[in-house]
Amino acid sequence: MIQVQSFTFNPFSENTYVVYDETRSGVIIDPGCYEPDEKMTLTRFIDTENIKVKYLLNTHCHIDHVLGNDFVKERYKVPLLIHAKEAPVLKAVKAYAPTYGFAQYHEAEPDEYLEEGKPISFGNVEFQILFLPGHAPGHVGFYHKESKSLFGGDVLFDGSIGRTDLPGGDMNTLISSIQIKVFALPDDVIVYPGHGDPTSVGKEKISNPFCALR
Repeated sequence: MIQVQSFTFNPFSENTYVVYDETRSGVIIDPGCYEPDEKMTLTRFIDTENIKVKYLLNTHCHIDHVLGNDFVKERYKVPLLIHAKEAPVLKAVKAYAPTYGFAQYHEAEPDEYLEEGKPISFGNVEFQILFLPGHAPGHVGFYHKESKSLFGGDVLFDGSIGRTDLPGGDMNTLISSIQIKVFALPDDVIVYPGHGDPTSVGKEKISNPFCALR
């Protein structure tokens, strides 16, 4: 069974997740750590729990989700996995990071590309990859069937959805991603979002003002 530890980092209040199992093998999803104390908080937990990090995963590559990519790659010597359509999104961060106050941002190159239908495994865990564009062109979610957990990035929030006014965003595409793929999961699946508190598929299917099935 998986263990999930979340951290809220950077001025965007972005959720970074460390997911691991009984073998102590794990992954880091969307490291938003930028300041030294944020990096220390992340590494202290991983070191204390003796977690062996196997992968660095990005649901998508907007700045708030990738600020710690370079740090994690170098610290744990792990590959960075993103969807191929997020490569230009990741590449663009270096150009605009200083305007958001992140002058010390260092870019990290992706090592492998994620594809829907090609799961990734660590320890005894298998993540299914869901392609969920709309907020970002190559946005993906990581679904663990056994624990009924979806690490959904900025697709679906508690009572809200991801913004679609950034380059590559599209409202109709996002709604389709949610209604066709996320809402096809069991109602008791817990959605761990990129911002805010976890929610459930069933709750959002009924009450989300943007995408509920009516």
